[in-house]
Amino acid sequence: MSLKILVGCKRVIDYAVKIRIRPDNKGVVTQGVKHSLNPFDEIAVEEAVRMKEKKMAKEILAVSIGPQASQDTLRTALAMGCDKALHVNVDEKSAETLLPVQVSKILAKIAEQEKVEMVILGKQAIDDDCNATAQMTAAHLNWPQATNASKIESKDDKTVLVTREIDGGLEEIEYKLPIVISADLRLNEPRYATLPNIMKAKKKPIDKKTPSDLGVDITPKMEILSVQEPAKREAGTKVADVDELLTKLKEAGRI
Repeated sequence: MSLKILVGCKRVIDYAVKIRIRPDNKGVVTQGVKHSLNPFDEIAVEEAVRMKEKKMAKEILAVSIGPQASQDTLRTALAMGCDKALHVNVDEKSAETLLPVQVSKILAKIAEQEKVEMVILGKQAIDDDCNATAQMTAAHLNWPQATNASKIESKDDKTVLVTREIDGGLEEIEYKLPIVISADLRLNEPRYATLPNIMKAKKKPIDKKTPSDLGVDITPKMEILSVQEPAKREAGTKVADVDELLTKLKEAGRI
């Protein structure tokens, strides 16, 4: 098996950063804030690299859709072992309102143009938690989809066996290629890029396109009215016994 794989690489605010709301309540503070490769996408990249090491894949294309700084995310993917990188440039303001349906159309167009046989995406991004891009990409391509994958194995040149995490446990399904897969948390543990690979990645070229080059309209389909922090939890109350607990619950109208 010698697949050509596309992996999605979204640039998100680093998981360790404390999120702050902007003064205008229209979004979160991004200026001067550390960003990194979305953790679930990092798992997707790692799986693609492992498949190449097992001779299941011949080439890995990393794709990021976002502002100019998204190229740093692609450099990370290249340092981890991806062969090529493509940046679809979207300005900061448009990136804030970019929806999974628009992202999926872009990824589907690239998959068609690059003639890839497998698309691996993180199951969700940690900024919007949509968990929809992989499913929509499969729909646009009319390919089978294997979501929440925790294991991927090669059966033959045309078939893969994917273990999916579902509510009832694990589910094993054979899929015919081409396919779209979304990576779950337990699929693998991503490697750390070595310093030599990081230095090599800095010199690798990154192809550039725009949504219009791909015939995709990214006109905002939604308007952000307000972004607010979750309400702070009120302090708890200690009770001496069950009778007092029942009394307080009745007074609060909860029973």
